[in-house]
Amino acid sequence: MIRIYGMTESGNCYKPRLLLAKLDLPFEHVEVSSRSGATRSANYLARNPNGMVPLLEIEDGRMLAESNAMLLYLAEGTRFLPADPYRRGLAYQWLFFEQYSHEPYIAVRKALLTFPERAKDATPERLAVTLERGNKALGVMEKHLAGNAFFAGDAMSVADIALYAYTHAAGEGGFDLAAYPAVSTWLKRVRADPGHVSIDWLP
Repeated sequence: MIRIYGMTESGNCYKPRLLLAKLDLPFEHVEVSSRSGATRSANYLARNPNGMVPLLEIEDGRMLAESNAMLLYLAEGTRFLPADPYRRGLAYQWLFFEQYSHEPYIAVRKALLTFPERAKDATPERLAVTLERGNKALGVMEKHLAGNAFFAGDAMSVADIALYAYTHAAGEGGFDLAAYPAVSTWLKRVRADPGHVSIDWLP
């Protein structure tokens, strides 16, 4: 059986769980928290030397790290990875956008404001930068979604799953989603897709 090592409350760890739920594929969740130091244990570092979650262990024991790489692996041959080369390229584009221009600001600002152990890092300067750049990312999404239902064509893909994971909780980081009506409508569209589960869902 597939096994996922991860934190229940992490958006990055939510991504593969959400996709597996939609695919109705069984898996085992193993709670490993970076907040407790578990990701820095010798046992975990032997599995993932980078010491981060999530981590996917496939049936034959091989490991795959990085949440978006896991999405691409799990989505192969399914409706969540476009067959058309250009639309597949768009999915990749938005996956890279999510990790480079979105997650470092929207996810990080949420962590700074909601994880007590991160409070020391929540300087006014860092909060200002993450707010500015997070809003820039939301603005890019808003512009795209004003004329498109999803990010890589007419149907939901891994790009939507990746971007949903932290966007749906952006309000916890102080972002005003009401200022982005197309993004807000897209969030509802993603939730309406069959097999949707919330971030706290476990198998």
